[in-house]
Amino acid sequence: MQGKIALEEHFAIPETLQDSAGFVPGDYWTELSARLLDIQDKRLRLMDAHGIEKMILSLNAPAVQAIPDRAQALEISRRANDFLAEQCAKNPNRFLGFAALPLQDPDAAAQELQRCVTTMGFVGALVNGFSQEGDGTTPLYYDLPQYRPFWAEVEKLNIPFYLHPRNPLPQDSRIYAGHSWLMGPTWAFAQETAVHALRLMGSGLFDEHPALRIIVGHMGEGLPYMMWRIDNRNAWVKVEKNYPAKRPIADYFNENFYITTSGNFRTQSLIDAMLEIGADRILFSTDWPFENVDHAANWFDSATISEADRLKIGRTNAVSLFKLDR
Repeated sequence: MQGKIALEEHFAIPETLQDSAGFVPGDYWTELSARLLDIQDKRLRLMDAHGIEKMILSLNAPAVQAIPDRAQALEISRRANDFLAEQCAKNPNRFLGFAALPLQDPDAAAQELQRCVTTMGFVGALVNGFSQEGDGTTPLYYDLPQYRPFWAEVEKLNIPFYLHPRNPLPQDSRIYAGHSWLMGPTWAFAQETAVHALRLMGSGLFDEHPALRIIVGHMGEGLPYMMWRIDNRNAWVKVEKNYPAKRPIADYFNENFYITTSGNFRTQSLIDAMLEIGADRILFSTDWPFENVDHAANWFDSATISEADRLKIGRTNAVSLFKLDR
């Protein structure tokens, strides 16, 4: 399929590059680091070869979210966003930007998001999970009360927010002790992001700000397949719900969330997600440079779905969500 739009596509600046060093072994780091630092060369050639018209670019992980010092987090955010704006300006028909945000400081994050959207034309934000502040040992999740003004600004700006994974902090990773293979994209990324997303759904955030649109990657981080159970476990036991949200959790997932195909190239999983959340809320992505563009595109172009759904997921859903037809 020609004209695809991909939106979980990463880059690095020198200050954040080493954050990605642990995701591949040995000599593979030479290739991955080159991929992360490239925007206008190999990336563009791969897009041309595999029918990708546009990429929405975002900073690698955890990057800003793992910088406990608020001033430094803001500085790196601004540096990354300025660099990304320059790169998008070089090729505006092919590249768009997601803002990196210092959510250690909700007010600074809101101001930086406003700058990125109103002055640099970014189409949303991508944040790498929880943020760390102070001594770095306490994760800050965005259902906490201090983030409500930030979410009000996101809703006011009318842009999507991509909740991207990161690993849990060491003190919260004891379940993986002795099983390091479960960290990262194998399992821990999905578990961490799914819990964060569920916290947002249960917090009442979407009752206060119903126009918010949250994106999660990797075919929904397992969430589509758990929605019924989340709302219906022990249904014969009549007890009051013990979370602030006014409605069933699945309502918020179906109305306020989108998912992408990033790094999860399996047709059975795609069809399951389509049955749960609907083809209108799924978007194509590759997860470059951590996954291969050809793996993502070749799979998607031949997946056994209707051509109407392929067009929606591959292109028109993104055009609508990010208002790219203006």
